Amino acid sequence: MSEFLVNLLGERLVNSEKAEVDVQSLGAKLSLVGLFFGCSLNAPCKQFNASLCEFYSKFKKTSEHKDKLEIVFISSDQDQKHWQDFLQEMQWPALPFKDRHKKMKLWNKYKVTSIPSLVFVDATTGKVVCRNGLLVVRDDPKGLEFPWGPKPFAEVVAGPLLRNNRQTTDSSSLEGHYVGVYFSAHWCPPCRSLTRVLVESYRTVKESGQKFEIVFVSADRSEESFKQYFSEMPWLAVPYSDEARRSRLNRLYGIQDAEEEGELEPAKELIQPIAEKLMAKYKAKEEETPLLFFVAGEDDMSDSLRDYTNLPEAAPLLTILDMSARAKYVRDVEEITPAVVEQFVGDFLAEKLKPEPI
Repeated sequence: MSEFLVNLLGERLVNSEKAEVDVQSLGAKLSLVGLFFGCSLNAPCKQFNASLCEFYSKFKKTSEHKDKLEIVFISSDQDQKHWQDFLQEMQWPALPFKDRHKKMKLWNKYKVTSIPSLVFVDATTGKVVCRNGLLVVRDDPKGLEFPWGPKPFAEVVAGPLLRNNRQTTDSSSLEGHYVGVYFSAHWCPPCRSLTRVLVESYRTVKESGQKFEIVFVSADRSEESFKQYFSEMPWLAVPYSDEARRSRLNRLYGIQDAEEEGELEPAKELIQPIAEKLMAKYKAKEEETPLLFFVAGEDDMSDSLRDYTNLPEAAPLLTILDMSARAKYVRDVEEITPAVVEQFVGDFLAEKLKPEPI
């Protein structure tokens, strides 16, 4: 186990007292590691850190599993003083500030797209046990459900389900069906667009006689919004008032709120130095920068751009668009690193890439 953790985190971590922590010494009893991805300048990260400190303190004092869990902070801070000040508020170790490559490797490995993010992984294998640790901290403040691994869907969804005519049915009616779990919200424009398409597909499948059902799990901000949105849907829904069950389903499938601040922080951290370097180079020559850099998220503009240029939503994906020539240059890679980005940009500027038509 220790050998695996060394490969994952490196040989040394640091704590709030600026002392080194030997990863080998984290303990043979350790079975779960919580990777806390965050940034000192991000307000939600600051708020969540306070909640996590309270959770961690109680867990270490009262849980029978106190020796089986450790948290490690994975920062996206650009300023070492800000990082150090934030670390002072924590009771757990962190990756060293200068170990940027290790940080980015972890962001990519666990596909972290928003902060704050807390991912619980098996200390022996690195396999994700629970992707949405934020909900664990909120829903299980005493740590009674440790180690927060996935439960059977039938157990998590158990209870009454709604139809939009206000009738209810028990979740046991789903037995023997293929079930789609639809996480969506009225405030999300791409969600509303998908809902219209999904309704037609749902009706087609149902009319064919297939045993298929959809369960809507709302992320709406109010019950009124939920009711308005659900009135457009012909399938079932978890009651909006049953926040605990909605939260458990979010945890089961690793769903996080796309509106969180800092959603694309790791990608921005990777791209920004390369963009600034290129801009400085051309500014020194008093020439216009040949490229503008953009990190695409889940929003109307990004979705429209993907549709117009026929790009997949899969990540990681590097793309250069030449709108004047109606051409695109695409590189699909397993991991986006600074070296990969610089080579891609360099090959484009050297006219070594083959364009695809838009």
